[in-house]
Amino acid sequence: MFDFEALSHAMASQTVLCVGDLMLDEFVYGEVSRISPEAPAPVIAVQRSETNIGGAGNVARNIASLGARCIFVGLIGEDEVGVRLAVTLAQEPGVESLLVHDPSRPTTRKVRFVSEHFSTHMLRADWELAVPASGDIEQKLIDTILPQISRADIVLLSDYAKGVLTARVIRNVIDAAKKLGKRVIVDPKSANFAIYRGATLLTPNRKEFSEATRSRADTERSIADAAQDAMQLADCEAILVTQSERGMTLVPRHGEAIHVPAHPVKVRDVSGAGDTVAAVLAVTLSAGADWETALRMASAAAAVAVGKQGTASVTSAELRRKILPHAFLAAEEKIVAAGAGLEAQLSEWRQQGLRVGFTNGCFDILHPGHVKVLTAARGACDRLVVGLNSDASVKRLKGESRPVQDERARAEVLAALEAVDLVVIFEEDTPIRLITAIKPSVLVKGGDYTRDQVVGHEIVEAHGGEVLLIDVLPGFSTTTLVNRARGDKG
Repeated sequence: MFDFEALSHAMASQTVLCVGDLMLDEFVYGEVSRISPEAPAPVIAVQRSETNIGGAGNVARNIASLGARCIFVGLIGEDEVGVRLAVTLAQEPGVESLLVHDPSRPTTRKVRFVSEHFSTHMLRADWELAVPASGDIEQKLIDTILPQISRADIVLLSDYAKGVLTARVIRNVIDAAKKLGKRVIVDPKSANFAIYRGATLLTPNRKEFSEATRSRADTERSIADAAQDAMQLADCEAILVTQSERGMTLVPRHGEAIHVPAHPVKVRDVSGAGDTVAAVLAVTLSAGADWETALRMASAAAAVAVGKQGTASVTSAELRRKILPHAFLAAEEKIVAAGAGLEAQLSEWRQQGLRVGFTNGCFDILHPGHVKVLTAARGACDRLVVGLNSDASVKRLKGESRPVQDERARAEVLAALEAVDLVVIFEEDTPIRLITAIKPSVLVKGGDYTRDQVVGHEIVEAHGGEVLLIDVLPGFSTTTLVNRARGDKG
């Protein structure tokens, strides 16, 4: 296990120069319930739409969302879509955009029609002119890019084959970067890897790699074998082949291939997942990560990205939650408020098919009896949510002299336990509203209760859940401990 905190801190001080094809991604969501009477085509009843910065612009967004700084160079037309992209990019924190205008082409726009219920892409409409930039635009791109290389720690070329990364632009950027000792990562589109000659790392997907190497690329061994010739042709240090649910295989010029399996996750939308991978690789390698560490970070980020709708960016906090075993999360990250924060985490767990358990209490002074119940509760589920009475609630239940510790202190102590995955503070005297919101698969209480005495048992059982009573550890009570500490033997 690498030191995530140290790497994350180092990532925040990096600057990435990203060059590539900018586009506007629009997602139109709706429901399909009938076929058009005019033609054998489904009719989508539009419910909502979203627009995002796409293509290489999404790479830039991901770089910035990880806490690094991005200098972005792209190409737009002189049209309304280009204006929208320019304005939106200017508002992105951490992104400095330098856009070249080409009046001879439209700004690339992609509109995807998506079934809201099934998260299925039904149709994509593209507005674009996918031809190489003209000679004068090429020169404007080169003149814009080259002065920025010295300001960057690493260079990332995001090629969508829309005209920005011509052979001449690529050659000028890679040669200039090498002279300054800067590494270059390329997310390639061309099947001719030779045009990227001198880059540090190429990151094709399996289809792109197979076409470029004329290999099946269906096993780690076949990928490793085909990559050797490709690396000779491209004179690069490594090739990373992304394979969706099969994971990622990185083949270095010297040394053994490294394969990282994909994280198990319910895929909602793969749009932009490759952008996320490229961004994470650039930022982590720039921050000093080795190949395997960068690869594991990229794999975790891809899992976060495909679990979101639309063209998504990934934050450092989301990456941390995905890559670290749950028990290693910082205590403060396990403490959430009832509402959106709780629902977001529950939604993620439900998408993964995890069994959620719930227990609650004041936990004023944590003792072995509490630990036994919490440990047993966690053993009955995949993720354990603990409802914690607020200070005001404890006073009403236990008297004016309680609690001994305030709610934040009690929450942090609970969150520090490996058995606890989430702590939610509630204001009411009972957790009935919390249980209604969570609908846990298992509701756990100490064995000093009967099933009918457990608050929320009817809600849980109505949804097919179960109530679990854990035998209490005799001789332990918070009230007894408090009295003993105060010298009261009664």
